[in-house]
Amino acid sequence: MEQELNPWRASEARFDIAADHLGLDEGLRKILRTSSKEITVHIPVQLDDGRLEVFTGYRVLHSGARGPGKGGIRFAPDVTLDEVRALAAAMTWKCAVVNLPFGGAKGGVICNPHLLSLGELERITRRYTAEILPFLGPERDVPAPDMNTNEQTMAWIMDTYSMHVGCTVTAVVTGKPLDLGGSRGRSEATGRGCMIVTQEALQLLGLKQEGARVVVQGFGNVGGTAAKLMAQAGFKVISIIEIDGAVYNPNGLDVEALWKHRAETGSITNFPGGENIDPGEAMCLECEVFVPAARENVITSMNAAGIRARIICEGANGPTTPAADEILQDKDIFVIPDILANAGGVTVSYFEWVQDRQGFFWNEDMINQRLKEVMVENFRRVVDCAKKYKVDNRIAANILALDRVAFAIKLRGIYA
Repeated sequence: MEQELNPWRASEARFDIAADHLGLDEGLRKILRTSSKEITVHIPVQLDDGRLEVFTGYRVLHSGARGPGKGGIRFAPDVTLDEVRALAAAMTWKCAVVNLPFGGAKGGVICNPHLLSLGELERITRRYTAEILPFLGPERDVPAPDMNTNEQTMAWIMDTYSMHVGCTVTAVVTGKPLDLGGSRGRSEATGRGCMIVTQEALQLLGLKQEGARVVVQGFGNVGGTAAKLMAQAGFKVISIIEIDGAVYNPNGLDVEALWKHRAETGSITNFPGGENIDPGEAMCLECEVFVPAARENVITSMNAAGIRARIICEGANGPTTPAADEILQDKDIFVIPDILANAGGVTVSYFEWVQDRQGFFWNEDMINQRLKEVMVENFRRVVDCAKKYKVDNRIAANILALDRVAFAIKLRGIYA
């Protein structure tokens, strides 16, 4: 089971299968597996009590073959270089599968942000930015928020970079506040992207959207937004699963009321518009759509046989293990893999970068329409790829992504 739950082994296995289908030679595989740059910095910071502390930070650029690096920066006590390296590679494939002109990157600082003041976090962020500044830039590497970072963190990075280069450069990061060049529609983009590809899957399978039963695991930015938008679009959200429990209503939950209930009580449980239900039982409810949008490795060989959804739309990163994939395929469940399903966020981050570079900002309707165009086009490309190579959607998405990056490398050649 430990090997099954190792996300990096899962990623490597899927890479190998996709590369075999493409017939990639060993040299090209080595390039695709290897990071372009790996930066480790040590960040001296004076804490509020006067003590000096040294934090360690990382930034990894996996690939610049298709454009500047793109990927978040996380603050957490358990950040490792191996983790950042693997997440940077995952961003390369995610950007490629929706055909964005970006490579993959990721960053992290080893710290516990919950034990640090706002001032301490600002000093850590600014010194970290200054240390990796030669490698940042709208044409080099464009960070974004990730675990325990937010639009305020991005504002500090943007300001620090701008002070060093002597002018305001809003395009150096995405996920910024609207007043500093952020994009409309960004906060809802990942959940909206999940809904868009789910709509395409329903249409492909000849299923009706109106009244389609949905179970959502995770009620945060991704799962909560997906649930809200799906309910507004006519889906029937019958269950929401959270870390402390789950709620169920076979006639459909009032998602807006559930948001209010959690804001007031701190939990989704004991919601007047539904009944409490065991989270494991909720995952196995009969439904048209299951959206795992909480964390990795929630669908495993231990529970995959009990899943009774027709479609799984992976809002979270890595929610399904390779062993579970085989079971889901045998059950003829249509899986929309994470690197496609949750790519709405990075797509609207790309739109933010474009708007910043143009100095011209779009309204939300335009952003949502362009997001839909990107998600629909590449959903169909993944499905076509699955038919062509006679593989499941996950391997097809990996084939499409690897092919796009490998093609760029071949066109450019190897500089020596």
